[in-house]
This record gives sequence, structure tokens and C-alpha cells, in this order.
Amino acid sequence: MLSNVDQLTPSCCPAYVNLLDEAAATDLAAALRAMANPVRLRLLHHIASNPGTTACACHLPDALGITQPTLSHHLKQLVDCGVVIRVQQGRWAHYHVSTEVMARLTEAMAGTLCQWGLDTELSSQMARLSEAWEGAETTR
Repeated sequence: MLSNVDQLTPSCCPAYVNLLDEAAATDLAAALRAMANPVRLRLLHHIASNPGTTACACHLPDALGITQPTLSHHLKQLVDCGVVIRVQQGRWAHYHVSTEVMARLTEAMAGTLCQWGLDTELSSQMARLSEAWEGAETTR
């Protein structure tokens, strides 16, 4: 005899489903929305590629070809969702990528790829990226 769960579960998929926690999904979605903007994506890349993955706000407008108010707006979006961390050092604000958020994003995406059975090489590369983010955090 089938249980109620068995009756409701289609035979095409297993009864167990590994869902991302709702709170974690909400946080990650906010981070992905923030990074979906081309200027913010370039900004994030610029910060992450600097030595020590830190960039001073004084250098960013020229590097990205944007005005200071535009830069402030985009940095606020990245800081508000936790992708970038702002540290005041004297007169200047320094920004660095949140390795914790990037590791969670990488882990969630790698988990999705594994569940779909997609490109195991890409999944392993994403896992290595997650480890690199965690390693960068410990060197700070």
C-alpha cells in the first residue's frame, strides 16, 4: 500500500528533495541580483583581482570610468547584500570581496550542477574556487 507521500510524489523523481534553505536562498538571490548589473559585476571583478582582493574607493571611479556618485550607489548595493565588505581606513573606504558569501554562492551552484549531473569538471572547478575563497579569507 502506498503512503500519502508516495501517492503525491510523481514516479519520475525521487521522494527526497535536497532544497536550499529558504533564508539562504533569499540571501543568495539578493547577492545574485546585485551582481547581475554589469557595472557591479565589473566592480566586483576589479576588487577581487586587486592584490589582497582589496581596493580603495579613491581609485575605483577612474578604473571603471564612472562618476563618484554612481560608484557610491553601486558599492552600496554590493555592501547591502553582503557581497562586498567596506572597511574605513582613515579618510578612505577600502572594499574587499566577502569570501563567505562567494563561497556560499559557489557551493550552491556546484551543488545544483551535481544534482543535475552536469559537467563534473565544472563542478570540481567551482569546488576549487570555493576552497580558494575560503583560503583567501584565512590570509586576511
